[in-house]
Amino acid sequence: MIINESIQHVSLSVTNLEMAKHFYENVLCLKEIERPPFDSDGVWYEIGDSQQIHLIVDEDSQTLRKNYTLNSKEGHLALRIADYQSAVDWLISHQIEYREDINGVSGFDQIYCCDPDGNLIELNVEQNK
Repeated sequence: MIINESIQHVSLSVTNLEMAKHFYENVLCLKEIERPPFDSDGVWYEIGDSQQIHLIVDEDSQTLRKNYTLNSKEGHLALRIADYQSAVDWLISHQIEYREDINGVSGFDQIYCCDPDGNLIELNVEQNK
C-alpha cells in the first residue's frame, strides 16, 4: 500500500523560460527557489512550506495545450488564494484573460487563466470568504 503525505511538486512544460518566469513571478507572485543544475532549462517556485511548482523548458512536450480556452475540464493547476476580488483586480491590472466560476458546486469560487504556454491555472478561495 502507498501512504501519501502531500503533493511535493507539480511540473509544467513551458517553451519560453523568460516569459514563463515573468508570469509566475509577476502575475502569480510566486517566489523562485534554488534549482539543481539539471541538463535542461527550468525554474522552481515555492508554495507554502513544502510544495513546489517546477517549470521545465520542453518545446516538444506532449502536455502543452494547442488552444488556450479557459475550460475547467482540461488538466490544470489549482492554487488556493486568500482574496478573490484582489486576485481578479490583479489579473485585470496585468491584462490577463480570465474566467470566473462563482458559487459553483465545488464549494469554492474559482478564477481560471492561462500562462504564456497555455497551461491552465485555477485560483480558488472558499465560498463567502
